[in-house]
Amino acid sequence: MARDAVEAVPRPSAPLELAPRLTAFGRRHRTALTIAGSVVATALLVVALAGRRDEFITALSSASVWVLAVTTLLQVVALVARSEAWHLTIEAAGGAVSRRVLYRASSMQVLGSVLNGHLGVAARIAALRRSSPEVCPQVPTLIAAELPILTVEAMLAAAASFTLVAPLGLPWWLPLIGLAIVALVSAGLRQLARRKSRELWRGLAVLRSLNGGGRVVGLVLVAVFAQIFRNWILLRAVGVDASIFDATAVLIAVVTLGQLPVGPTVGAAAAVLILGRDGVAAAAAGGLLLTVTGTLGGLGFAAWAGADHVWSRLRRRRMPSSRSGIEA
Repeated sequence: MARDAVEAVPRPSAPLELAPRLTAFGRRHRTALTIAGSVVATALLVVALAGRRDEFITALSSASVWVLAVTTLLQVVALVARSEAWHLTIEAAGGAVSRRVLYRASSMQVLGSVLNGHLGVAARIAALRRSSPEVCPQVPTLIAAELPILTVEAMLAAAASFTLVAPLGLPWWLPLIGLAIVALVSAGLRQLARRKSRELWRGLAVLRSLNGGGRVVGLVLVAVFAQIFRNWILLRAVGVDASIFDATAVLIAVVTLGQLPVGPTVGAAAAVLILGRDGVAAAAAGGLLLTVTGTLGGLGFAAWAGADHVWSRLRRRRMPSSRSGIEA
């Protein structure tokens, strides 16, 4: 009888058992997977560019120094705008972290994202908790504070996903389904934001007020349009006859492929995927410059954060000595 009762208990299906194992495997071997993915993606790009070396080099050299400087600056603008949006969500959640400290923590995402986007978010949250544990919300709240920003970005991506229909041959109704799903998720988050019983939902507090939510949307729009404009400038500079819609499609492809362990090749892979039909060499060159200028902008932001951290520490060390001199 007992044996029959045990056998009557439903066992989890094979896919349900496999998913946690794959997730755990990915966490344990994240660096190895990223390296392997980067090697594979690079090899595919090399194959695609076979016999087009001269075209590729010509396209790369077509971008002037001022174009590279402007697009690097636009990357910095996007990072600053997104960091300010993060500051708003944390402030609404009860955090009292100063803007400069939060910006310094935000710069850690730049370094972590070189390997993986998820690793960059984890590095940013860990840096903020380590720098300001007394006035910083708990980790669950910090994780939830990302959701309003991600939801706005997902809504914009879903609204602009029609730009992927022609390049990828997708059905016209697929963007409508994506937009409906994101709208449902957004409505669900607004309902959860009204709950105050758990630390996790405190991170959604910015959604409780129309003013706070509107400011987050505005800052995310600044970050997204800076990225789109950056894509458009670089693609046109290397000889690709790209429109704003093409630049938007490349941005969506970069973000989507960035979830995979493909490393620094994501820009070139996304550009070839969307615009390769108009010339693989020029598209790959534009994608490579997207990665280069994005990395330069991120490193510039991180360099400012490091210099500001050193300057703040030196100032704190001088303050006691100056006070003792006044007392003397």
